[in-house]
Amino acid sequence: MPLKVRPPLGAGVVAASQGVRHTVAGGWRALREAVDKPLSSYYLLLGASALLLTIGLIMVLSASSVRSYIVYDDSYAVVKRQLMWVALGLPAAWVASRVPIRHVRRLAYPGFLVALVLLGLVARFGVVINGNKNWLALGPVNIQPAEIAKLAIVLWAANIYAHKERRLRELHHLLVPVVPGLFAIIALVLVGRDLGTALVLAAILLGMLWVVGAPLRLFGLSLSVLGVAAVALAATDPERLNRITHFTDPFKDYTDAGWQPAHGLYALSSGGWFGQGIGASTQKWGDLPEAHTDFIFAVLGEELGLVGTLLVVALFFTIAYAAIRVALSTQDPFVRYATFGIVVWLLGQMIINVGMVIAVLPVIGIPLPIVSYGGSALLPSLVALGLLIGFARREPEAAAALAARRRDRSAGLSAAPSYDRSR
Repeated sequence: MPLKVRPPLGAGVVAASQGVRHTVAGGWRALREAVDKPLSSYYLLLGASALLLTIGLIMVLSASSVRSYIVYDDSYAVVKRQLMWVALGLPAAWVASRVPIRHVRRLAYPGFLVALVLLGLVARFGVVINGNKNWLALGPVNIQPAEIAKLAIVLWAANIYAHKERRLRELHHLLVPVVPGLFAIIALVLVGRDLGTALVLAAILLGMLWVVGAPLRLFGLSLSVLGVAAVALAATDPERLNRITHFTDPFKDYTDAGWQPAHGLYALSSGGWFGQGIGASTQKWGDLPEAHTDFIFAVLGEELGLVGTLLVVALFFTIAYAAIRVALSTQDPFVRYATFGIVVWLLGQMIINVGMVIAVLPVIGIPLPIVSYGGSALLPSLVALGLLIGFARREPEAAAALAARRRDRSAGLSAAPSYDRSR
């Protein structure tokens, strides 16, 4: 009878760990292969944008339902308006993804001038809402021109820098006319006391300067000037100063300046890992101001939990990753600069909004892009995403893959069996 030799102690554990390593390595290899495909950036941008928009509509419906019923006697009043803006924004995004880049560049200067004129009208005839004069009444609709200006200045600056591609080593060409133009936009926004939007515009300016290779000393000077200006503007407004001095501990002034961030933290903490379920938020019943706009991330955390909040943040970083891939691979300087500008805008605004909600930044009234309620913010954001998707479609390998797919589809249709009607 042959003797059975037992494997040495721990051999099973070693074999199992090797199997896990092989599985992880295989999964990582498969992921890399999928990401390296010609259309991966296109599909990542399209999928992440669609999922963000869907989550946004669901959360606007949930976060606004109580307020809508109290104010309009209709729980769906706010989300109906958001759906109207989506109905306008999706065709606009589709057109932006298909329009030739030369036509986009032709619209850069007119778009910037329109934004400048609208902001001037706001400074003179603007409507004050929540203490900020940043709305313009156009008949029955109020629009926020500063949101339009974010897209306009990105395209305008990208167009100028693309024209000056070979002269950007000279500081004069680096600064003029982009920096004075953006300072004019920021100044008009500050006339309406909208410090939050002004900071986002300043971030776009710094991002564009970084992309075109501005020297580091210029960044140090710019950050110093912006920091001093922001502190000075905040110090001259008692409400802003109160928010800044209490944002690190909102419970210190719970009944006043800390009310909104404190209830935002309540919402996030009660959500746990997987949330209370869609529609089950308690903070949206009146305790949390601006639940469907600036603090929608808190309601999202309460209803969808940590998993839901991390998913939303991951989708923004997915858009940034795919867009930066497009920017790094393109030979068109306008595409490169415009892509980086849009990424700085959307990702920077997301970081500021999330920072407000989790009380690591003061509350400065910045909505969460794509997710928060507001047509003035949603429409330009969708157009910007449409441009990114169009840039991804025009990558040489992606364009070739799409053309081959269309040829295969046409060949498949022509090769379909035809039936003899004489039989």
